[in-house]
Amino acid sequence: MKAWMIAAIASAGLLAAAAPSLAQDHETGTPLQPQEAAGGWTLESAGRSICRVTLGQEKAGPGYAAKADAACGSALPGQPAAWQPTADGMRLVDAGGQPLISFGRWSNSLFVSRQSSGVDLQLRRGGSGGHGS
Repeated sequence: MKAWMIAAIASAGLLAAAAPSLAQDHETGTPLQPQEAAGGWTLESAGRSICRVTLGQEKAGPGYAAKADAACGSALPGQPAAWQPTADGMRLVDAGGQPLISFGRWSNSLFVSRQSSGVDLQLRRGGSGGHGS
């Protein structure tokens, strides 16, 4: 068998093997629902944990309960009081309902906010949430 044929067959096999894992994540780009949001999330950037954000499923002012650790201060553009589902994920809002930051849903446990600086912020389910962890 020719080398290019072997490479093509191997590539097809790898793609087929990867396809089920991509297909399993049917949540990409969909709104976060209150019942699935509840719990601790870690705010990360450039591969480092910054702080912990806790999302709730109970109504709180302009959305659903949200609380960020004090360590989030410089990473977030304000103090979140609530979170709201969006068409493709969720956003953190202040007590007056003004959006602070939006996150697009990449998977069931990962939300990403594209920043103009080029360094994205990620909100990942669970994790330690401490500096440098």
